[in-house]
Amino acid sequence: MKAILALEDGTVFEGESFGATGEQYGEVVFNTSMIGYQEVLTDPSYKGQIVAMTYPLIGNYGVNDDDFESSRPHVQGFVVREYSSYFSNWRATRSLGEFLSSYGVIGIQGVDTRALTKRLRTSGVMKGVISTVDMDKESLVAKAKASPGLIGLDLVKHVTCKGTYRWDSGETDIYAKYEEAPDTEIQLELDFTHPAPALGAEALLFKIVAVDSGIKHSILRKLRSHGCDVTVVPASASAEEILSLQPEGVFLANGPGDPEAVPYLVDTVKELMGRKPIFGICLGHQILGLAFGGESFKLKFGHRGVNQPVKNLITGKVEITSQNHGFCIDKESLKDQPLRLTHINLNDDTLEGMEHEELPVFSVQYHPEASPGPHDADYLFDKFVDIMRRDRE
Repeated sequence: MKAILALEDGTVFEGESFGATGEQYGEVVFNTSMIGYQEVLTDPSYKGQIVAMTYPLIGNYGVNDDDFESSRPHVQGFVVREYSSYFSNWRATRSLGEFLSSYGVIGIQGVDTRALTKRLRTSGVMKGVISTVDMDKESLVAKAKASPGLIGLDLVKHVTCKGTYRWDSGETDIYAKYEEAPDTEIQLELDFTHPAPALGAEALLFKIVAVDSGIKHSILRKLRSHGCDVTVVPASASAEEILSLQPEGVFLANGPGDPEAVPYLVDTVKELMGRKPIFGICLGHQILGLAFGGESFKLKFGHRGVNQPVKNLITGKVEITSQNHGFCIDKESLKDQPLRLTHINLNDDTLEGMEHEELPVFSVQYHPEASPGPHDADYLFDKFVDIMRRDRE
C-alpha cells in the first residue's frame, strides 16, 4: 500500500507502508543507530515523534520478547529506506511489520532517508504527518503545519506509570534458556562468556525510588543489578510521597519532550534536593538543571544514536555514548550555581553531565544503560551506589 510522509516545509516523501495503516502526526527526527530498532521503538522518550533510521536496512533480525524498553512502542511513525520482511535471528518471534501492525504503528519504507536526514540537519527537525489514507500532498503538508509541536507539551503524563510498584528483575543471561537445547551445534554456537547473574533479593543493598517520567526497563535492570531495591512511582508523586517510602536515594528517569512542560516534577525535585542522594538521566538531568535555576533550549536536530562522543572533564577520557534527546540545558545558565560540569558533548559542546559541589546530586544527559549502545558509562551506576553508601555512613 502506498504511503506518504509530508513535512511542514512542504517536502514530501513517497513510499510503501508496512505495519499499521492510517494517519499520524509527530515531530520528524532521525536516529543514527545501525541496530536496536526494537529498543528505539519501545523507548517512551520517543513519544510524539516520527522516527527515521539512517541505517538503510531495517527489520532483518525481527523482533523478540526480551528487548522491550517498555510495554509497547511509543513512536508516532517509523521511516526506513528498506524494510526486510524476511527476518533471521535466534531470538526472533515475529517480523517488525507484524510487531508494528499489532500496536497500530505506521511504518513507511522506500524513503530516501539520506535526503530526509540532510534536510532535518540543515533545517532542523520539523513537524510531519505520515499517512496511508490521504494521498493529497498539499492536504498532508497543511496537516503537518497545523499539528502541535513538542514545545510546551507535557508528554510525560502519557507515558508515566499509573501507580507505585516494585521492580524485581535485574540484568539476565539471554543465552541461559538455550543452553539445554538438543542441537549440539547450537549449544557450541551459544557458548559465550555470560554476564553475571541477576542479584537475588538477599543481595539488595540500597532502597531507592525511581521517578517514572518514561523510564526504560534497561535502566531498572541496571539499578537492580547494582544492588538497588527499586520502587517506581509516577511522575506526579509529591516529595512527601517519595520520602514516605524511606528511600536511600532517588533516581530521575528519562522521558519525552520539553522539560519545561513538567513544572510539577521540577518543583518536586527542588523539595528533594539536600534530603536524599539524587541521580538523573536524560530528562532527569534536564529536570535537575531547571531545579538548579538553569534554562533549557531546543536543539536544532537533537542527539539520537549510539555513537555520540562525550568527554569526561574529571578524568579526561572520552566515552562513546547512547543518546536520545531533543532538548538541552544551557550550561551558561548554570554559571552562578554551585555546580561542577562533568561531561561535554564533543560534537557541539553541549552539556552532558553535572554534579553539585556540596550535595550528593549528579546527572548525565546521555544513557549509561545503553540498550542499544556501548557500555562506556556503566560506572555511573556504581557512583550512585557509592554515594548512597557514603551517605549511610
